[in-house]
Amino acid sequence: MALVDSRTLLDLPAKQEFILTLTCAERPGIVHDVSGFLVAHDCDILENQQFGDRQSGRFFMRVHFQCHGAGIDVELLRARFGHIAERSEMEWALHGADDRPRLLLMVSRLGHCLNDLLFRWSTGTLGAEITGVVSNHPDFAELAAAYKLPFHHLPVTPESKAAQEARLLEIVADHQVDLVVLARYMQILSPQACERLAGRAVNIHHSFLPSFAGARPYHQAYERGVKLIGATAHFVTPDLDEGPIIEQEVVRVDHARTPAQLTAMGREVECLALAHAVQAIAERRVLLNGNRTVVFR
Repeated sequence: MALVDSRTLLDLPAKQEFILTLTCAERPGIVHDVSGFLVAHDCDILENQQFGDRQSGRFFMRVHFQCHGAGIDVELLRARFGHIAERSEMEWALHGADDRPRLLLMVSRLGHCLNDLLFRWSTGTLGAEITGVVSNHPDFAELAAAYKLPFHHLPVTPESKAAQEARLLEIVADHQVDLVVLARYMQILSPQACERLAGRAVNIHHSFLPSFAGARPYHQAYERGVKLIGATAHFVTPDLDEGPIIEQEVVRVDHARTPAQLTAMGREVECLALAHAVQAIAERRVLLNGNRTVVFR
C-alpha cells in the first residue's frame, strides 16, 4: 500500500464551506438550478433542506455545501448566483459557514436570559459573536465587564425615548450588528425602531400572553391553576409580542408548585427558547414566511 507524504496533504487546498438560503415563488426547476450551480462550481452538498408552502405558494431552501475549486470565495459565489436569483425573483443570502452573526444584547433588570447567552457565547456553543450589552438600567454593567464586553447604559423616559433609540441604532450601525436580542428588555420599541430592525431583532416573553398580562404573571397563573408554562421567542414587530414565532418551550407543572417555583421554571424555559432561537438564526436556519417562520432543524 502506498504511503501519502504528510507534506502533500498540507499542500492540498482547504475545502471552503458555505450556506445558501433562499425563498421565492414556487415553480418547477428551482432545485435543479441550485444543484446545477453547485456542480458547475465543483461543490458538494453537505446538508440540504427545502419546503414548499402550499398555502402561500412560496418555496424555501437551505443548502450547506463545500467547494473544492481554488479561487472560490463568498463574493465570487454571490456575484455568480445573483443571475440565477434574479431570474426567479429570489430573496436569498449566501454566507461562509464560519461567518458568525454579530449580536447586540438588550436587558433591563431580569438577567437570566442575558447570563445564559453570555455563558453559551463564552463556551463557544452559541454560534455567534456578542458585540456588547445595552440596558436602560446600570445593573449588569459588572456582568458585561466580566466578559470584557462594552456596556451601554441608555436610560429611557417618555421624553428621551426618541433620542435613546437613535443612540441604540447608532450602536447597531457602529458595531455592524446583525441581530438585536431583547433578553428581557422591558421597554417597547417604537414603530420606527421596529421598522429599522425588521427581521433583525428577537424578543422573548412568557407564554401566558394575552391571558395573564401585566405584573406578576406567574402568580396570576398560579391562581388559575395552570398545568403548562412556557416561553415564546419571536421576531420584533410593531405589534407587541405578536411577531413571527421562531421557538417555543413548555414545561408541565402541577398543584404542588408555588408561585416562586413557577417563576423559576418559567425563567429556565425563557432561557432555552431564546437560546435555541438565536442558535437557529446564527446557523441560517430561520426564514420569514409572512407572519410565520420556516425553521429548518
